[in-house]
Amino acid sequence: MSTYEKKASSRKGNNSKKGQAHQNNTAWKANKNSKKTRQINALPVYGLCQRCTDVILWRKKYKKYKPLTTVKRCTNCQEKAIKEAYHVLCDNCAREKGVCAKCLESKEIITTKDEIKTSADELREEQELERMLNRMTLRQRRSYLRKLERGDDVTDIVGTNEDSDFDFEFSDEDEEEVESDSEDEGKENSVDGDHETEEDSSDKGKAEKL
Repeated sequence: MSTYEKKASSRKGNNSKKGQAHQNNTAWKANKNSKKTRQINALPVYGLCQRCTDVILWRKKYKKYKPLTTVKRCTNCQEKAIKEAYHVLCDNCAREKGVCAKCLESKEIITTKDEIKTSADELREEQELERMLNRMTLRQRRSYLRKLERGDDVTDIVGTNEDSDFDFEFSDEDEEEVESDSEDEGKENSVDGDHETEEDSSDKGKAEKL
């Protein structure tokens, strides 16, 4: 009798496979304080189809993403114009062919390069918003911020130049809120006036005593 026949079990049934040792019950999280992780997450993802976009986002999430250290050569125009990792075509060639820059398949592109906002664009938008809010009156500013919170369209509120007036259309809710704000302002002004009169009277009393 061979060694294998001696070791073989003759027990019947209960031969189900056990589960894997690591069940992955909790999701893996990257170190948020890592400078390299922040830099990788800040890199834009564009010019790709849905599947390739999901692959890149998965690589970023689980720290499998390897950014390029040098500019990569395009396989179509043979020019060093690729700055994004895992792309094989530059953005211009991918647009001309109408394909994904990674898998080279003619699928729907999720995000184009024109839709990506750089840090300079975001800073410029913040500065323009602050400049516009400074030119508004208090009533217009509060109405504008309320519309932003509600998700209303505010493109028609932006003025054409610095000297132009802002055109606001107040709804019933805005009118009620503006009235309550004006009442609060009136109360604050009246309280300030009372304080001033009391101070003036006390000063006058001190002057008379002197």
